[in-house]
Amino acid sequence: MKIPYIPEDAPFNGEQKFWLAGFLAGLHSRLLVLENQPQAAGSAASAATTQLHILFGSQTGNAEALAQSAAKAARAKGLVPVVQGLGEVDIDVFATMRHVLVITSTYGEGEMPDNAQLFWQAISASTAPRLEQMHFAVLAIGDTGYDGFCQAGKFIDMRLEQLGAKRVYDRIDCDIDYEEPSNAWIASSMPQFAASAGSSGNALESAPEAPVIPGSNKNNPYAAALATNKRLSGESSGKDIRHFEFDLTDSGLKYEAGDALGVIPVNEPALVQLLLTQLKSDYDNPVPGFDRSLGDLLTYQFEISEPSRKLIEWVGQNTTNQELRHVLQHDDKDALGVWLWGKDTLDLLQLDVTRSLSIPEFVGLLRPLQHRAYSISSSQKAHPNQVHLTIASVRYHSAGRARSGVCSTYLAERVKRGEKPAIFISPNKAFRVPANNDAPLIMIGPGTGIAPFRAFLEEREAIGAKGKNWLFFGDQHQEHDYIYREELTAWQENGLLTRLDLAFSRDQAEKIYVQTRMLEQGAELFAWLEEGAYFYVCGDASRMAKDVDKALYQVITQFGGMSAERAADYVDQLKKEKRYLRDVY
Repeated sequence: MKIPYIPEDAPFNGEQKFWLAGFLAGLHSRLLVLENQPQAAGSAASAATTQLHILFGSQTGNAEALAQSAAKAARAKGLVPVVQGLGEVDIDVFATMRHVLVITSTYGEGEMPDNAQLFWQAISASTAPRLEQMHFAVLAIGDTGYDGFCQAGKFIDMRLEQLGAKRVYDRIDCDIDYEEPSNAWIASSMPQFAASAGSSGNALESAPEAPVIPGSNKNNPYAAALATNKRLSGESSGKDIRHFEFDLTDSGLKYEAGDALGVIPVNEPALVQLLLTQLKSDYDNPVPGFDRSLGDLLTYQFEISEPSRKLIEWVGQNTTNQELRHVLQHDDKDALGVWLWGKDTLDLLQLDVTRSLSIPEFVGLLRPLQHRAYSISSSQKAHPNQVHLTIASVRYHSAGRARSGVCSTYLAERVKRGEKPAIFISPNKAFRVPANNDAPLIMIGPGTGIAPFRAFLEEREAIGAKGKNWLFFGDQHQEHDYIYREELTAWQENGLLTRLDLAFSRDQAEKIYVQTRMLEQGAELFAWLEEGAYFYVCGDASRMAKDVDKALYQVITQFGGMSAERAADYVDQLKKEKRYLRDVY
């Protein structure tokens, strides 16, 4: 069931629309449970006892994919899986669930993913219901490179226990290479859930699985020819923003506007050689336990630009560098972040240490080389055989050496036209063009944050959507940094782009940002929200997204005539209706 759209001309005022939408959102959560009831023979009571609610908190789609894997494992044990995002779960319905598996990622520095924030608010409140009848387990995925590793899963696990729920299987905290341990954990936890639910253990019939094609996941990438590498920013710009096009002809790959493209990079050869020199080793030297040479491992298999936490700790224990020792001993995360800024693995190896580090030891301290995910900037309806990316190349100098982004400069400088880097589609079902083609869209996307909104506009043009479209875009200088100017101008002229507000921060004495323009156009922006507009944000998470969020609250408070508390409820309702969506990094 989908929540009905409340049209602009509905016979309700804004206040009535708001509360009606809230009622429908709660009704949607309750009906979703009924929709997932099994249709096979057997009583409804029996079906309910064998249901396993698999609830996911996901920022980029990884936890959702694991939830689907868990559903398959549940059916194999005779359990009836009901898969939902945490943001879709009504707290009163949650209190009635008997068997619950929570799979959640952690966003940023220990925060809940966007689709789990409202759920966390509900269960962490003093009014949260008791859960003595619930049996649960939590699977957490995260990245040890960030503070607050798997913190969202740890918090939910702890809180469910505090509310009286019974843990049927101990939580697992998975690092960036999460697939193997998480799937092993899922397989081990299902017998415990089956026993708790009194399942017969007989596998339920499931739909046949579609064949896995290259490019459908990161373990099975597709070699896509690079067709275009075009600089978008001007030669005098302080940035190097590029437009890339990859050929998908005959690949069979499908993607949706809002999805991301994973690119598997290759480390910079110059940095690999510097590390080999520091280690007094040759490229072709073998490494015990590996079937590749040390040079190949450093080039293709391990992260070398960002020091791993294990390497930092080893160096900290064995170095004479008092600053690093002091920071680590006092567990000062902010100070450690400042100390590490601009440093790579080579910088740490060049510190004075009290004992030598063998090659096997060194390799054992490294993290696996990870793919980089970029928001897709094209619609496949407009480009059936291509996928486009919009990427800013990262380059800077530190400690007398030129540094560069692992993947951005790999694509910009070292992949030639016609060569085939490894890519895969990373679905993001939580960031989509609305199914209602008449719904207005408000899109906040400065810099490369414009990427998914170029895809959205191409999508809406291709399907003939009639809804209004409003884009807020900006960067440093209009003359040098106005990327996709010709396309945006053409969309304005043909009426696809209803409004375009630009914010070039350094073209005047007082800096102007997209949030500045939001506040300037606050009355109109709130009117669009009242008409049912979807509000999207893409780009920098650390500052821009937070500033835009503050501006949104201010717009609603000022132009909606609401108190701060009422404005917070209004924003929460936008999130429940999936009308406030973010793709931030």
